[in-house]
Amino acid sequence: MAKQWAQPPAMVIDPAKTYRATIETTAGTMTAEFFPAEAPKTVNNFVFLARQGFYDGVIFHRVIPGFVIQGGDPTGTGRGGPGYRFEDEPVTRPYLRGTIAMANAGPNTNGSQFFIMHADYPLPPNYTIFGQLTGGEEVLDAIATAPRGPQDRPVNPVTITRVTIEEA
Repeated sequence: MAKQWAQPPAMVIDPAKTYRATIETTAGTMTAEFFPAEAPKTVNNFVFLARQGFYDGVIFHRVIPGFVIQGGDPTGTGRGGPGYRFEDEPVTRPYLRGTIAMANAGPNTNGSQFFIMHADYPLPPNYTIFGQLTGGEEVLDAIATAPRGPQDRPVNPVTITRVTIEEA
């Protein structure tokens, strides 16, 4: 059973600091830098969940080549989360290849699910952008182009084995 909380985490990050993640997967490793000054609640949420081991063992349950890879649902169905929801933050950047943003079910429904853009795409600014890949684009490509079944679910889903956060 995945960890669940009744409310979003208290602020554990310092928006003036730099936060980076190493996302180890069964397809290889991706690295990312977050934008805590632009999306402090969202970065705080991801950092909190990563430090709790929430993403360990979670799959990328939705992959669409030329669009996104989506993960962060402990049930692997696209309907799971951490037990709480939190507010959107303003989007000030375009959705470009490697952008990391929150997946949601409508306004102010962020939880644990996130996506990484596989290609530049003109999405409406409804998904809080909180980071950018800095390495591992070949892993992004491998995940995005894997064979898919119904609901864009990979036939052999890639699993996140561990997310490590670096604070500087």
